[in-house]
Amino acid sequence: MPLSIIVVPANENDSTLYVPTLKNFKIQRPIGRPVNRPSKVTADVIYDTDEIRKYKRRRGIKSNIPVNIRNRKKKKRGRPIKVDWDEFKKKSAVERFFSWIESCKKVFPRYEIKERSYLGVVMLAAIMRLNQVLG
Repeated sequence: MPLSIIVVPANENDSTLYVPTLKNFKIQRPIGRPVNRPSKVTADVIYDTDEIRKYKRRRGIKSNIPVNIRNRKKKKRGRPIKVDWDEFKKKSAVERFFSWIESCKKVFPRYEIKERSYLGVVMLAAIMRLNQVLG
């Protein structure tokens, strides 16, 4: 199941949607306040921006994002950014989920006019996929 979903037009850059998606993150608990901050985030190199790294450092979220060499004008001094490559390889499960959800005929071409009904279709497709996997 997706932990956070936001719907925006297709012409938005993914790295600009990173912070709003993390702000939308909530996991309800049976007792107490919901969890609204992930402990660790693994992402592609396109999310290696100063804004994202500062936001995660301020919120205390551990980062597993490789360095994007194209964003670096000069080599940074100081401690290098550490990446756990074994954890990074597990990201393929998310990529497979996206490719599966795009194969759903109703979800990918977005026929719904209202955002709320589209989110309902996406959640229904995610539930169907979870049912297939868990069996």
